[in-house]
Amino acid sequence: MPPPITADEIRTARLDLVPLRVEHAAEMAVVLGDPALHTFIGGSPDDAEALRNRYRRMLAGSPDPRVSWCNWVVGFREGSREGDPAPLVGTVQATVVPGAQGTRAEIAWVIGTPWQGRGFASEAARGLVDWLAGQGVRMLVAHVHPDHGASAAVATAAGLAATDKVHDGEIRWEASL
Repeated sequence: MPPPITADEIRTARLDLVPLRVEHAAEMAVVLGDPALHTFIGGSPDDAEALRNRYRRMLAGSPDPRVSWCNWVVGFREGSREGDPAPLVGTVQATVVPGAQGTRAEIAWVIGTPWQGRGFASEAARGLVDWLAGQGVRMLVAHVHPDHGASAAVATAAGLAATDKVHDGEIRWEASL
């Protein structure tokens, strides 16, 4: 069994993808606080305490030792002063699973409403995909609601292509690396 993959910092042209910490919850509650972000995924925004609890569960890792849960917050460097952490604008995640056909990662992204439309999701997703390829991942999967054109554009920018498979009302997107 290959060793688990752990999230490392990823740097793109404008963004810092920083491994998730419980301490990010208060800032992320604001970033993810717009109910419109839940239009396609359901539910409602979590407050800081609910996010802290969720982040603790996520950071504890998968109950399956073969599965790696990798989670990052996305920071926008242009919004920070030299030496300060970049203000957070969203998240990316990967669930990495080894298999007979090679290691597979299911990926997802969310950018807070005020920062959408600037290419941050596409840039973060491409950075994540490049990092995953360097970790030996050979297959990528994402699930996108059929009416979520912006998320479909991110999947395309990250190199994934839509399939004819639908799971829980979402289209499965795939890429081989």
